[in-house]
Amino acid sequence: MSITFIIIILTVGVSLYAWKNESFLRSLIFHPFSVSKKHQYYRFVTSGFLHADWTHLLFNMFSFYMFAQVVENLLLNFHGQGQGLLLFLLIYIGGIIVSDIYTFFKQRKNFDYYALGASGGVSAIIFSSILINPLNSIIIFPVPIPIKGFIFGFLYLIYSYFQGRRMGDNINHDAHFYGAIYGFVLTNFLVPGAFENFVSQIANWRMF
Repeated sequence: MSITFIIIILTVGVSLYAWKNESFLRSLIFHPFSVSKKHQYYRFVTSGFLHADWTHLLFNMFSFYMFAQVVENLLLNFHGQGQGLLLFLLIYIGGIIVSDIYTFFKQRKNFDYYALGASGGVSAIIFSSILINPLNSIIIFPVPIPIKGFIFGFLYLIYSYFQGRRMGDNINHDAHFYGAIYGFVLTNFLVPGAFENFVSQIANWRMF
């Protein structure tokens, strides 16, 4: 079975169980204070398999599904089955971890701060896919207008950065921003020539 589907099944299963078991959820959720004081570093990973509700879960998993197979197939073809799977996990799981580092340092003294969700890993996969195929069209719901991947990526980064500075909508935009940067940069190292191909495709693109 594809690692993409395994991650989706695991994430849905853990999220559903956590909704019925609050103590389980609280033991895995990202809590910078507990990470700092109790050294519970596993929360960097486990929080990525938890979601707040069905909307949060479905949006993340649908976004992940739409982009992950492009990245998975490229890595498997480029590096082989075993190494390709490990590198895919490095992008996804690594994205979940790296995306929360900034938040950890910002919130480590705040006992009341909690965060959950796979958004950092999903952002890493999306931007890995954008690096591989920047001219792929993306539709941002609810507006049914396709936009090229590299344009979406640029707007996404700007939006996430400034929303992260505002802090007011209970969404960890910093995780989106740093996860996206991580996925783009790491894939550049994992796939030689990827950035040159990215630039070449954009340079040869014509709007009309």
